[in-house]
Amino acid sequence: MRVLTVAPDRPGAYPTIGSALLEAPDGAAIAIADGTYAETLELSGRSVTLQAEDGATVILDGSGADWPTIRAVDGALTLHGLDVRAAESIAISVDRTTLSVEQCIVTGRTRPAISVHASTSFTIDRCTVTGAETGIVVEGAGGRILDTGVREISGDGIVVALGADPVIRNSTVSGCGRRGVYIYQYSRPELTDTEISHTGTEGIGVAHGSTPVIRRVTVHDTRGSAITFAPGCGGTVEGSRFTNTAEPALLIAHGATVEVIEESQAIAAGDGGPVDELLADLDAMVGLPGVKAEVRAVVDEIQVNEWRRTAGLSIGAVSHHLIFAGAPGTGKTTVARLYGKLLKALGVLPHGGFTEVSRRDLVGQYIGHTAEKTSQVFEKSLGGVLFIDEAYTLSRSAGTGGDFGQEAIDVLVKLMEDHRDEIAIIVAGYTAEMLDFLDANPGLASRFSKTIEFENYSAEELLLITDRMVSGGDYLLDPAAAPPLTSYFDRIADSPNFGNAREARRLVEAMRKAQSQRLRTLGRMPTTEELRSLLAADVLTAAGG
Repeated sequence: MRVLTVAPDRPGAYPTIGSALLEAPDGAAIAIADGTYAETLELSGRSVTLQAEDGATVILDGSGADWPTIRAVDGALTLHGLDVRAAESIAISVDRTTLSVEQCIVTGRTRPAISVHASTSFTIDRCTVTGAETGIVVEGAGGRILDTGVREISGDGIVVALGADPVIRNSTVSGCGRRGVYIYQYSRPELTDTEISHTGTEGIGVAHGSTPVIRRVTVHDTRGSAITFAPGCGGTVEGSRFTNTAEPALLIAHGATVEVIEESQAIAAGDGGPVDELLADLDAMVGLPGVKAEVRAVVDEIQVNEWRRTAGLSIGAVSHHLIFAGAPGTGKTTVARLYGKLLKALGVLPHGGFTEVSRRDLVGQYIGHTAEKTSQVFEKSLGGVLFIDEAYTLSRSAGTGGDFGQEAIDVLVKLMEDHRDEIAIIVAGYTAEMLDFLDANPGLASRFSKTIEFENYSAEELLLITDRMVSGGDYLLDPAAAPPLTSYFDRIADSPNFGNAREARRLVEAMRKAQSQRLRTLGRMPTTEELRSLLAADVLTAAGG
């Protein structure tokens, strides 16, 4: 695939996206450098990818035009990592086009933000859609809306029409002047594990012969009913949860045929629901007894506070922001993902999404740029978990360019105060360096009230982790390989750059290579057992001894 670069100040690159499109062959990718591009793009019969360069903030601003910022017909279009804006028209409009929009912010005002019409397939994945008259309109199309947030919409959040049958999964729709999701004109969407809240009328409206499947959907704080079905409609409502909506929460008109299965109530820890399942996943992790106890303590406190609130009792303020301190490879990222899912299951966060960033994703190249990048990352992460790895590199004491890192810290502290109940931020890094990080802004220590310490794995725990990695790759570890594995982990445990589970992963890869070299010398086709077996000799070869 040919890649064309757009960078106005870079010799040899295209100065605008439009100029690159004029010369781009079908199937090409256009990599766009950091900056704001006041352009609108019209594509007909084209197949192209528009993507932000790694770490770049790319704003495609069509707010000065009264036609779509991006319009595509009869082609294929992929957008990745862009901030697409419109004012008097549609931000992204496609007809008969295969569309993929990934990790984008799409903003409108007086028209829909995204309009998909008569397209065979589309994907809107990990996006934020905001500020438009209608968030997303899908007409006569099949596709997927995944892990996407639609909020602050003056009209309907998502509209599904003209027989469309998209899948809407793990998404949130909030702050809509009318309905959260409106399904009409014989449409058949599937809504799963999605949250809808703070709507001016019903959470989900079904009309004109439509038959949606609605599974494990949470609807709360709506001025109208949670879900309404008009006469002649059908479908399924399964395992869904309605809180603080107009009565009746589920309004099925005479003449509608709707199957209601497991109309569930509030989910609580200890009831065998998602919280217990997630805690079981946590317990299944190797080692980390202190971490598991701390996470359970947080879950217990959140649950008891919810019970107290229900009983009309006062509750203390609880910060959901955490510090994960410890060496690399100790499971911090895995636990952070689980924590986000737990907060969703407990009703604390709308969707429990997970965004992982590092210094380069937050820090810009000039004064003011950092505030913009940090704010955009924060905005994308609202409703879920923002995980900042090696957060100590943002503090002034971290070295060159520290002042821009300090700007990111200061912006984060302000945003955490403004959106204290809408996000969970986890900062991670070595224990000593994280203490320096907390000194970078007077407000940090109060925002991060709890530190969870991740200890290094023991040799025995690394042996168990290795065995799980081997089994996951459809291999078998010879019992005779255990002693040399334990000896290897004991030997490297005190090295300055010890990577814990990362060392196990590297060793497994080296063992596989050693096995391949050994089997190639057999002079025959290995048996199935030989293809699966990793021997002590493979460990010794991989470990270099």
